[in-house]
Amino acid sequence: MASTRISAQLPPDIDPTKAPIAFGRRALPKLNEEIQSPEPLTQQHALMALCDLVHDPEKVYQAIQIGFVENLKTLLLHHDSTVRQKTTEILCIMAMHNVGRQGLIQKGVISALAELFDDPVDICRKNMHQVFEMMAKFPEGAADILHAGLIPLLMFKLKSELDEIQELILDTLSNCLRVEASEALSSGAITILKQKLTHSSVTIRSKAARVLLAIGTHPEGKVVVGEVIPVLVSLLEDTDPEVQASATGALMFATVKPQGRFSALGAEAIPPLLKLVAGETSKARLSAIKTLTMLAELPEGRRKLLDHTDMFQQCLNDPCEAVKRAAEIAICVIKWKPY
Repeated sequence: MASTRISAQLPPDIDPTKAPIAFGRRALPKLNEEIQSPEPLTQQHALMALCDLVHDPEKVYQAIQIGFVENLKTLLLHHDSTVRQKTTEILCIMAMHNVGRQGLIQKGVISALAELFDDPVDICRKNMHQVFEMMAKFPEGAADILHAGLIPLLMFKLKSELDEIQELILDTLSNCLRVEASEALSSGAITILKQKLTHSSVTIRSKAARVLLAIGTHPEGKVVVGEVIPVLVSLLEDTDPEVQASATGALMFATVKPQGRFSALGAEAIPPLLKLVAGETSKARLSAIKTLTMLAELPEGRRKLLDHTDMFQQCLNDPCEAVKRAAEIAICVIKWKPY
């Protein structure tokens, strides 16, 4: 005969860590009230529930309209670490949506997040840097980080942060420094990045070289990147293709200046660059050809490359039009003779 069995387990759709969500249009306003509660547990539950809702861009738009962002900015300095963690997580999710990024910029969230640079909780700092990294991918976000004056602080934290956070910082810097590099240069960026180029982590080495590449796109950056040319040349033979590609790109910009070319020749850059040109799947081939072309503008460089024109001839059959064009130019420069 069947009997009634009473279970102590909650129904599968009930989560005791989350606040119950009100119906319809009342959902977000109710949560907005609860995150302002004097009780940390109530705030935590409301933030847990909000984390689920902000995956929907329409909910993000509504949240911004009813003033959620100002309240979240206040919670960034909350004494409870769980409240800070969930607040930064929500801002992270909001930054994934275009409407969220626009709202965070308009409400000055980047400057507010900067208060967490020294937060004792690792995940809070990581979430903060994830927001910066996502924002920096877009011109308005990168500009906002620059205007907030955060570049010197990011450079400083690069020396001491956890490796996974360093990776985020380097991504943020590479996007921001394409816009403006002078503040980073005055903050000792080259010295710090030089250390990162020899880091044990492949990812950090690659991303550090990418930041140098971004610095090298600016006239003043081409000069200072020349200071790390010997290290960049050593990275041309790194075991990781991404590191090779980033290092070759940075070296390409550094050799635009005559002093950079002399430094690269002195560091014996030609042999590893030729290897990258000859590599079957080299991601660095185009940058390597352009760098060798600039080295060929020096008599010593041209003399060393005259015996390798066949390699550039083979590049004329490359499926990439940019590589073929670069190879044509390289051959012309290498074979040039003064009248």
